[in-house]
Amino acid sequence: MRPFGYFVHHQGRGHAERCAAIAQALPPTRPLTLFCARDDIFPPLPDRVAIVRLPSLFEPSGDEAGTMDWVATPDTLHCAPLGWPGIRRAMATLSGWFDTADPALMICDVSAEVAQLARICSVPHVKVLQHGDRGDPGHRAAYDGAAGLLAPFHADLAQPDWDATMRAKTCFAGGLGVDTRVSDRDAARARLGIGTDEEMILVVAGGGGGGFAAAPLGVGARATPQARWITIGPVQRDWHATEPANLTHRGWVEDAADHIAAADLVIASTGNTTCQQILAAARPWLAIPEWRYFDEQHRKAEALAAAGVASVRPHLPSSADGWRAALAATRRDHRPAAQRAMIAADPAADAARWLEGLAERLWTPSVVATPVVVEA
Repeated sequence: MRPFGYFVHHQGRGHAERCAAIAQALPPTRPLTLFCARDDIFPPLPDRVAIVRLPSLFEPSGDEAGTMDWVATPDTLHCAPLGWPGIRRAMATLSGWFDTADPALMICDVSAEVAQLARICSVPHVKVLQHGDRGDPGHRAAYDGAAGLLAPFHADLAQPDWDATMRAKTCFAGGLGVDTRVSDRDAARARLGIGTDEEMILVVAGGGGGGFAAAPLGVGARATPQARWITIGPVQRDWHATEPANLTHRGWVEDAADHIAAADLVIASTGNTTCQQILAAARPWLAIPEWRYFDEQHRKAEALAAAGVASVRPHLPSSADGWRAALAATRRDHRPAAQRAMIAADPAADAARWLEGLAERLWTPSVVATPVVVEA
């Protein structure tokens, strides 16, 4: 059986987590080779999975030329600096594997350049679809040249600018790569040391960025002294921030799902893993998008608002009155059933079946019927 290849971006955790979920769900007879700049970010993988370390396509190692930035980057590429030996080694590793392994499919999560390399090397590829302003020639080439697109979210969160052709070749898998089992609220609170009757407001920032600023969180906590505020994930400290006693920063935790299950209301950015966990827990959600390339989180926030599954603000409120109004609106507009409907029963199995079906369709010779001539 021909292998699948899988390129995994090493920023954040979501790319590696959904890769591992698919790896576990694929048939045990399907060989799988992963390509990533890190091999320590993956959840448990089946023994049949091989990981090939690549040089980072984005971070310099010190042996780059650094003298060629005056040469313009064409619109069909995003990150393709000249004079980087690491990029040459990464692309040589990939193209060499394409030649020797004869893969059935290459899954790309995510890089427009790697997706285009697969197409140039005559290897069918699946591009993982992300939100954002990605109508540029580089993204369009990766999407248009793909045999299929894989979206790790519900179809109702599709952007309005994704046309019918694009949606027709997309597998939507809400909750893919995320443990969406939700703990009992009281049991989660007991594990976290939070009283059953306490009002808990949770602030979540994912691993892909710098997190929220501390100062506006302090304003919010002071505006609601009856509530216990807890932050998990990174927080940007401000020299001028004055923080009240009802605000606690717990930093990076391994039990984010318990924190979300314990919360009465969640304030969070709109990274994919965070989104799926909050939607599964069906908590009132004030969504605040963080900066990402191509405005990914802003477009995701717009999709969440359009689906009615989050209350969205462009930034954290800046005054006590603003905080009280935002929190009241978040509670008032809460639609827990709509949130839960965003999560598929078994998204990894759905994605694996779709990938296997796509590979079969790609490599099964088509039968051309002999025309029947009817004489008059």
